Amino acid sequence: MTVTATAIVADADSERPDPARRPTAVAGVRRARVLPWGLVLAVAVVALVVLWALIPGVFAPGDPLTGTPADKLLPPSAAHWFGTDTLGRDLFGRVVHGAVHSLSGALIAVTVGLALGTLVGAIAGALGGVVDDVLMRLVDVLLAIPGLLLSLSVIILLGFGTVNAAIAVGLGSVAAFARLMRAEVARVRRSEYVEAAYGSGGTFVSVLRRHVLPNSLTPIVALAALQFGTAILAISTLGFLGYGAPPPTPEWGLLIAEGRNYVGTAWWLTALPGLVVVLVVLSANRISHRLGRSTS
Repeated sequence: MTVTATAIVADADSERPDPARRPTAVAGVRRARVLPWGLVLAVAVVALVVLWALIPGVFAPGDPLTGTPADKLLPPSAAHWFGTDTLGRDLFGRVVHGAVHSLSGALIAVTVGLALGTLVGAIAGALGGVVDDVLMRLVDVLLAIPGLLLSLSVIILLGFGTVNAAIAVGLGSVAAFARLMRAEVARVRRSEYVEAAYGSGGTFVSVLRRHVLPNSLTPIVALAALQFGTAILAISTLGFLGYGAPPPTPEWGLLIAEGRNYVGTAWWLTALPGLVVVLVVLSANRISHRLGRSTS
């Protein structure tokens, strides 16, 4: 059998890896090995703040409500990481002990919005027709009212305090959860496996419970993470305006409000608690973005 030189060269070229593909494959491996440092940092920030809320005495021992008047308005140092306030209280300790108020308030707000919003959205998407039209018009009314104005209106009815502020913020987020849940339920209802479940003898309630609702909740998780950061910001805003926890509670918004008269002489009273709020909100938004990408 005679084998030509051209055939040998062709076989060798076919077995040789394509140099045009090699950089792409290597780049893909490198991208797979690169850690999402932004997400890791966001999780670390949220985890640290959660530990502040659970075991504040480990990070800041001492009473956050008492201080030494002789040490008032000291700048940040090794002894006082965030400086001291006008009464000589350690600001870092007050921020740490205030995490439980801000995080618990945000958790209550997200729970209220998640529970009521998903209930309204599930009923509207599952039943459709007149019920859907009526519930969605109510949701449109809620969306037309600015969130801060709605929260202030609810607080006026319920009274001041962190829990009441959290409930007010949660009621303001009901519309967002309801619209998303209604859209997801309506989308899943048109799926082939849901029609197959009805065809196999499933009742409306059983199909809704076993197939529609479980497959509609994944985007809600990402929205809940996003609303957690938004709730912290909203509760801090209400605390700054004086509608949240009363003094001397070390709530983050109230801490920022107490230092606003000393911005020129003691910048750390507002800047450092505000920086903590910003970091926590951005971290929660980063985690929410990652959850949204993984569920899409």
